Amino acid sequence: MSRPAVEVADILHAQGDTFVEQHPWLSVQQRSVLRAIARCRTAGLGGHVDACGTCGHQAISYNSCRNRHCPKCQAQARERWLHARERELLDVPYVHVVFTLPHALLPLAYRNSARLYAWLLQTTAATLREVAADPRHLGAEIGVLSILHTWGQTLVRHPHVHCVVPAGGLSSDHERWVRPKYAGFFLPVKVLSRVFRGKFVEALRRAYTRGQLDLSGGSQHLHDPASWHAFVNALFQTDWVVYAKPAFGGASAVLRYLGRYTHRVAISNHRLLAFDGDRVTFQWKDYAHGDQRRPMTVSAMEFLRRFVQHILPRGFVRIRQAGFLANTCRTARVARARTLLATPSPAAPSTIAATRTTALDFPTSWACPRCGAAMIVGPILSALRLATVTLGFDSS
Repeated sequence: MSRPAVEVADILHAQGDTFVEQHPWLSVQQRSVLRAIARCRTAGLGGHVDACGTCGHQAISYNSCRNRHCPKCQAQARERWLHARERELLDVPYVHVVFTLPHALLPLAYRNSARLYAWLLQTTAATLREVAADPRHLGAEIGVLSILHTWGQTLVRHPHVHCVVPAGGLSSDHERWVRPKYAGFFLPVKVLSRVFRGKFVEALRRAYTRGQLDLSGGSQHLHDPASWHAFVNALFQTDWVVYAKPAFGGASAVLRYLGRYTHRVAISNHRLLAFDGDRVTFQWKDYAHGDQRRPMTVSAMEFLRRFVQHILPRGFVRIRQAGFLANTCRTARVARARTLLATPSPAAPSTIAATRTTALDFPTSWACPRCGAAMIVGPILSALRLATVTLGFDSS
C-alpha cells in the first residue's frame, strides 16, 4: 500500500504543540501518546543504517513508536495477535454481535472512561454467557472474544464492543458440543439487549452508591438523588442497541474477519484526504445512506480534540476473552471442543515472516532500491548515535 498523502503525524507536527498548550486538561497519557505518534519513524526515536552487500547502497530506517494508538504501528501487532489465535479457532460458524453504549451515558464516559469501558466489556461478555447458558436459548458454555472500539466514523465518541463468538458451546458436563437450535439464528437480540441493560445499570448504581463516579462537567446535576433516579429510570425506558451480524465460518475467514477489528485505531492515515496547515479533510462512511463515502472538513484543533477522546487509559485491556476462551481454561476447553467436534488439533501455525529478535521487530533484510539485492539491516542506534553515524551521510 502506498504512503498516505497526509498522516496524523503531519497534523501533530504542524499543530500539536499549539493544541497541547490550548488544552491544559489533557492527561499525561494523552500527551505521551501524541508525542509518540509525532516522533514515530523519525530521527527522534533513533533507528539503524541498512547497507546493500552488492552495490554498497546505504539507507536510514527510523524506529517505530509501537504505540497502540498510532496509525502506522498496528500491522505487525495485528499479525502477532492473529498468529497467537490460530490454534484457538474451531471448525464451526462464528457470529459477530455488537453492543453499543447509549448516547445518554456519554457525558459520564468523558469523566469515567476507564470504569465505563471496563463495565462495557465485562457486562457484554457476561450477557452473552448468561443468555447462552439458558436452556431456552442454547444451554451451553460459550466462548467470547470482545474488542472495544470507542469511535464512530466521524471520530465522535461512540463506545461499542464487537464480540466474536463460536456458534455453539460446551454442555454443562463438557460431554457434548451444543449447536444452535435454528440455522442462521444464535441468540435473541431483544433478550441480549434487556440483560445487557440490566447488568450495566446495576454496575452504574453500585458505583454511584459507593461514590465512585466523577460527576463533574456535564454530569454535575446527577449529584442530586432525584436527578439521579430520573436518569436511571430513563435508561430503562430506552432499548439498548444490540446488533447480530450473519454467521461466517472457516478458520481463515475468522482470522481475516478479526483482523478488521482487533488493532484498529480511531482513524487510519489512509482516510486523511488533505491538510492545509489549519484544516483537515478526512473520509467517513455514511451508514445511514448506503455506506456512501463522504468527505468531512474540520479545523486541526477540532480534529485533534476528537482524536484524543479515543486514547485509552494506560494499561487498559481492550481485547478480552471470556467463557471457554478465558485465559484460565482456554487450552483445555478448546481441546475438549475439538474432541467433541471430531476435528484434529491444528499444526503449529507457520512462523510469521522472519523478524529481528529486537523489541522493534525490524525485518532482517529488504530489497535494495538500486540493484534489488538484499539490504542488510544494521544494529539499532539511539537518536544521538544515529545522528553521529549519519553526519554527512548521503542516503539518496
